Amino acid sequence: MNQGIEPSSTPGSGPGDDTPYGRLGLEPGASFDAVQAARQNRLSEAGDDAMARARIEAAYDAVLMERLKERQQGRVSTAAASASQREQTSKPPARSTPLPVMPQVSLPRLPVSGLKAPSLALGQGRSLWVPVIGFALLQVALLLPNGLPAEPLLAFATLLTTTCLLWRGRRLLGAIGLAFGLLTAGLVLGALLISLLDPHLPLGLPLSSLQIQSLPALLLLALAALLIA
Repeated sequence: MNQGIEPSSTPGSGPGDDTPYGRLGLEPGASFDAVQAARQNRLSEAGDDAMARARIEAAYDAVLMERLKERQQGRVSTAAASASQREQTSKPPARSTPLPVMPQVSLPRLPVSGLKAPSLALGQGRSLWVPVIGFALLQVALLLPNGLPAEPLLAFATLLTTTCLLWRGRRLLGAIGLAFGLLTAGLVLGALLISLLDPHLPLGLPLSSLQIQSLPALLLLALAALLIA
């Protein structure tokens, strides 16, 4: 038996009637699912009979056209409304789709090996003789009465210290930061030294105030290049 539909026992609406509903074995106002099921059942019963199948298809099309006209005119039969209400009641409640679980993202850890405290050890090989020769030449050039200006000498000394620190295994940023930090500290110490010296005190050498201020910075850079690993 079709869903919610019983064959009509009244003349003109039963399975043997010549109406579209009768040819499908339905009552007027049957649900759309019942119409579909009746069509399939009648086609199965007709088998290979082309005429019978054509009459079933024509009846099915006529039912659909009648339903379309009713909907366009705003007329819905009581049986169709009841069938539609039963279909909505029988439908299982829609399940709410669970929200996807966001994957846990682990933030990468920043390497801290470049921030390790420096250790003191005298260099070997080129890490020893290169800074010894380099800073000796820089010291002589700084103390000469008419030697090179202090600014390029300090710049070269900072570069030499950075290179030696890289040879000793320091990271690039750490080596640059350490070299510039020692340069700044040395210049500050040199400025304090100048402020403490009596300008009338003979120093034995005709040194300018900039040369005197550069001496502590050059010494600190030399010690870093030789000892810091």
